[in-house]
Amino acid sequence: MSELIISVSGLRGILGETLTPEVAVRFAAAFSASMPEGKIVVGRDGRTTGPMLRSAIVSALTASGRDVIDADVAATPTIGVLVRELGAVGAIAISASHNPPEYNGIKLFGGDGRVLDAESGAKIRDAYFAGTNQWATYDKIGQVDSIEDPHAAHLEKVLATVDVDAIKAKQFRVLIDSNHGAGGLLGVRLLEALGCTVEAMGHEPTGKFAHTPEPTAENLQGISADVTGRKCVVGFCQDPDADRLALIDETGRYIGEECTLALCVRQAMETGRRSGPIVINGATSSMSTLIAKQHGVETFRSAVGEANVCDLMIAKKAAYGGEGNGGPIDPAVGYVRDSFVGMAQTLALLARTGKPLSELADELPQLSIHKSKAGVSAVQLPAVFDKLEAKFTDAEATRGDGMRLQWSDRWLLVRGSNTEPIVRMIAEAPTADEAASLCDQASELLG
Repeated sequence: MSELIISVSGLRGILGETLTPEVAVRFAAAFSASMPEGKIVVGRDGRTTGPMLRSAIVSALTASGRDVIDADVAATPTIGVLVRELGAVGAIAISASHNPPEYNGIKLFGGDGRVLDAESGAKIRDAYFAGTNQWATYDKIGQVDSIEDPHAAHLEKVLATVDVDAIKAKQFRVLIDSNHGAGGLLGVRLLEALGCTVEAMGHEPTGKFAHTPEPTAENLQGISADVTGRKCVVGFCQDPDADRLALIDETGRYIGEECTLALCVRQAMETGRRSGPIVINGATSSMSTLIAKQHGVETFRSAVGEANVCDLMIAKKAAYGGEGNGGPIDPAVGYVRDSFVGMAQTLALLARTGKPLSELADELPQLSIHKSKAGVSAVQLPAVFDKLEAKFTDAEATRGDGMRLQWSDRWLLVRGSNTEPIVRMIAEAPTADEAASLCDQASELLG
């Protein structure tokens, strides 16, 4: 990922190499020129380069005649809530999500408080490449206002989705690892509001990550030991911008990100949130699909990407949704992946069932996902898709977001990455060996 990656939802790159203050200024100016009149919210995760990029972006926006609402350090889902609460026309979140510390990025929001849809994002990307801007004259330069409490509205919305008193009665001891990103500020506050005894790790947003940022089993081995050592019922592990959540159970077992969404879907289904279907993307585990089916609820699959999930959720009037990277999306809070929703609703499930997280995880449909990747040019993919369809004639094949092959009990997705110059292969099957075999067969066809 040595190149600057520019997509319909923003950009991401290495500071001082592909992502410079000049790039940030040009991109923010293009965004401003493409949006209707009104204020724009700016927030950032805890990365050490965030204040510098914030200065460049705010300068570009005010120089474009925009008034800016500065949220300072705020999680990505919090920024989405702020856009709606404050009547802004959009927002810029400064974050590189789970990427290493040398990276940073820009994520764009529309006035509906969600990441820009593909059509809107494409216009801004084109405006950036065209060098579009609308610099203001000296008497029309924008102003900057800060927010006294940027987290309050988000906190209130999340708490409204659960039985707070039932959770408080359990007096759970929990661990939260925010890894010095943006999540600790609201995360600790939320857990304390739910009556938890909180063991907080990396809750200061310094950006000095204590471990590799992506919340995978390999990166969270030390946290697993802390969960058991501190006698916690659950470990909540966020990525730096806090839109993803991985779980560790009371035995120190990494439950992971896919299970986060599945457990939240179970909580939603069992507490009457069945007024509409659920929506997940094509790379998300079928655990959520099977849980929804048990309650007579239909599942729709979108293309990979948060904006695509939200588009389909809105179109289908979905009651719930999300992505298997630990990102539940609850329309009652907002159309953004939300680790705080995941924490509150996981605790609500623990309180309501009286079961430990390990047992709840074991009750989920038992499926295995395998992921692999290859450095193959995207121009080769159409021919590869033809080969896949010819090889797996017993599967239902769909194209659009890569090639997805669906069997009764397993699936395979082969697609070009949106953020890296690689091809990803993701498969799910009843066993790990069967899932790996599907990816291996696809890899052989890739050459």
